[in-house]
Amino acid sequence: MAYLEITLHVDPANRFSAAGVYEKYKQTFLDSIAGATSKELLIRDEDVQVLHGFQSVADAMAYLDSALFTEDVVGELAPLLQTEPDVRVYDIV
Repeated sequence: MAYLEITLHVDPANRFSAAGVYEKYKQTFLDSIAGATSKELLIRDEDVQVLHGFQSVADAMAYLDSALFTEDVVGELAPLLQTEPDVRVYDIV
């Protein structure tokens, strides 16, 4: 099991739009990405985090290279971001 955590710094005025991108692609992520097991949106005062569950670290890394992530998700989120996202992969042992 592995987790991919992506922390996004989004102006509070744009958080509704960022949440919309999450909702738009959540089911596609779960249905079409190999090894995907879950996807959760975590909203804090200082940032927004998306926590993705995978069967393996390799699955998480492959998602980061997928067209769904690089073209669709990043393409729609990029105008909303104040800084580069913080991307971390965790291996569950």
